[in-house]
Amino acid sequence: MSIPLPACPHLPPPRPGLDWRTLHVHREDVRGAEFYHDCLEYAHALWQRGLAARALLCLDRAFGADLRGDEPVLRSWPEPYAALAWILHHAPSPSLVGNPRVHFQHYAGRMNEPRREPRRWRAWACWAITRRVLPHLPGDATHAVEEPSAAIIAAQLLLHGWPDEAGRWQAEMALLSSVSSR
Repeated sequence: MSIPLPACPHLPPPRPGLDWRTLHVHREDVRGAEFYHDCLEYAHALWQRGLAARALLCLDRAFGADLRGDEPVLRSWPEPYAALAWILHHAPSPSLVGNPRVHFQHYAGRMNEPRREPRRWRAWACWAITRRVLPHLPGDATHAVEEPSAAIIAAQLLLHGWPDEAGRWQAEMALLSSVSSR
């Protein structure tokens, strides 16, 4: 049973009645700006329904959208690193099914096409945020993959990400550091 959760300030307000069909309509499309927005909006609807783990999976899909980086939707709703951190911080622990740190570790380590490199480095960026927000969660010691440093993640986002994505991710990481040091 899910419990309603408060609105996330980093995601677009969801239209009433969103369900799986919101993303299903994009199955044949190039997954561009409309898909990206719909992923964010549906993630927010799932979050507010108390389905935090499913909301995180929707954010994964948003990170995989086929965008150049100059789309207007990114000005209104930049890549959802802040939304991820906010959800991880505010989720009641029973609503986080599984271990998001392990999820992002596996996701990054097993990424395939399309757009493998940008998606891979975004998954590592999400992994780093998860480690910062939920430091008590263990990684998967049996999953043999080299875990990158924050500097490597930033360099790879600079190389493969959208314009200014690396800077926004670094700003989110710095904000999380300042919050956790208080």
